[in-house]
Amino acid sequence: MRFISTFALCCAAVGWAGRAGAAGLYFGDRGVRPLGRGGAFVAGADDGGAIAYNPAGLAFAGHAYLGDFAWMNYTSTYQRKQIVRQVDPNTGQPTGQTWEFTYPEVEGRTPVLPIPTAVYSNPLGTKNMNFALGVYAPYAAITSFPEKVKGQAAPQRYSLITLDGSALAILGVYGSYRPQKEIALGAGVEALAGYFQTSVYFSACVPERFICAPEQPEYDAYGQLRVGPIVAPSGSLGAIFIPSDSLRIGASFHLPFWINSPGTQKVRLPSASVFDGAQVSGDAVNVKFNLPWVARFGVELRASERIRVEAGVAYEAWSMHKTIDVRSEDIALENIAGFPPVYKIPPLSIDRGFQDTYSARVGGEYKFPVSSYALGLRGGVMYEKSAIPKEYLSASTIDLDKVTFSVGGSLYLGKWRFDGVLARVIGTPVEVGVNEQRVKQLNPVLANPAANPNYVNAGKYTASANVLGVGLVYQFDSPAKPPTEPAEHHEPPPKPKTAPKTETTPEAKPEPAPKVESEKKGEEDFEKAFEQQELDKKDDKKAGKGKGGKPGKKDKADKADKTDKADKTDKTDKTNKTDKRGKK
Repeated sequence: MRFISTFALCCAAVGWAGRAGAAGLYFGDRGVRPLGRGGAFVAGADDGGAIAYNPAGLAFAGHAYLGDFAWMNYTSTYQRKQIVRQVDPNTGQPTGQTWEFTYPEVEGRTPVLPIPTAVYSNPLGTKNMNFALGVYAPYAAITSFPEKVKGQAAPQRYSLITLDGSALAILGVYGSYRPQKEIALGAGVEALAGYFQTSVYFSACVPERFICAPEQPEYDAYGQLRVGPIVAPSGSLGAIFIPSDSLRIGASFHLPFWINSPGTQKVRLPSASVFDGAQVSGDAVNVKFNLPWVARFGVELRASERIRVEAGVAYEAWSMHKTIDVRSEDIALENIAGFPPVYKIPPLSIDRGFQDTYSARVGGEYKFPVSSYALGLRGGVMYEKSAIPKEYLSASTIDLDKVTFSVGGSLYLGKWRFDGVLARVIGTPVEVGVNEQRVKQLNPVLANPAANPNYVNAGKYTASANVLGVGLVYQFDSPAKPPTEPAEHHEPPPKPKTAPKTETTPEAKPEPAPKVESEKKGEEDFEKAFEQQELDKKDDKKAGKGKGGKPGKKDKADKADKTDKADKTDKTDKTNKTDKRGKK
């Protein structure tokens, strides 16, 4: 036999788990700039927003601060249907007659709550590395449903009342490295941290209508679960390959979150007379489950420095989210008629029925100068498959196949960038038939298994959201300078290239002007005298020199004689030239 506190805890845990992950747990991609591109931000990641998509993108972020806020205006509707069985009032046994009953439609809404991102990156003096500290919250819907509809108990009360009071964020330390120009690598260590709070109603009616009906309001109990402090470890890896200036290829892998956290459970017992004088002692619980790993891949084309277009896919292993294990530390039920005086709550495992899912997206941006500043325009579209088969769909986890359309833009002013985004998330309506539903009304007061379990998730579901976000980036280093450079390789400098030798044609010397006969005669006589002088020098060398290398007496005499002859020749030549000029 299991009882009241356990069921409240289980329902609360189911409500939380349905909003703690990605497809089915997050209602859309996150980040002002990435969402403006339709979530296509794996290959083109190049600022602080890369920590949620591909940490390798930090290699291009430089020394900067990124901060943004988004508000998700989420709305959902649920119109429950139920099989009603006619029961013999004397025996409590079904008569075999059934019919389908439709409850009034209920609407779930979210508060005005900004969802933040804050990232500070700094290369710390390195040229080919970058480091970052970041915190961000999932784009999850903190939904609230009414407790009553038209004066009656709300039909979804066994799934969810409200998630108000929850505060979860992902904190991490990240790093990137560029071993060469064409490759960037990145990694991060993260933790999901914070508190989660949820409230639900549950039934404490004994099965098979022993003393009450399955959904009789007098047997409803109100439970509030607060889980925390939560510290769930995880991590991420990523890479970007740049084969050319116009192409980038990116891939990343995010590890699962392993959640194993303490909590407290508060219960307000039903108003039925059987619970008069009863009480619940203790409030400590432990909740344990896993959230999936996620793999992403993207290809970005850069037609020019201004235009960037990316297409990408993601795969999320939600099948590993098989169960939610709930264990009570010290909760017990006391002084209930027909029960032992003190009954401790046993462990409980809740089947989730999730499946692996995928998503595809395409988006881009265009940047252009305007006067002394620049503007950027963005747009994108994304399709995401639900992780929850429709037979396990409930008001606590309204996750549908959905399409997201987004537009965004930026204003660039020096080292500042101001961002904005507007997105519309449209879920495909789903109707779960009364014969398809598989979410049981978990009853804490169990004896033998019920022949006709009471299911609580049939009906029609719709969900949609508008996302409005703003953000900014301040670049401490120069936006024009590459934030990181590839690792240095010490190679010898290239040898200078030598120009090939070319044959040059000698320039033709200009022919001398024709000379008159008297000038020719004088030059010939001078040349003859010069030649004779050179011949005499050669004869002297052949004759030898005096002792010690000095010329002897004979050598001096011969030299003086030759000098006299040369002087006489020069005088004769000059006299002849003067005579000829005079005659002319």
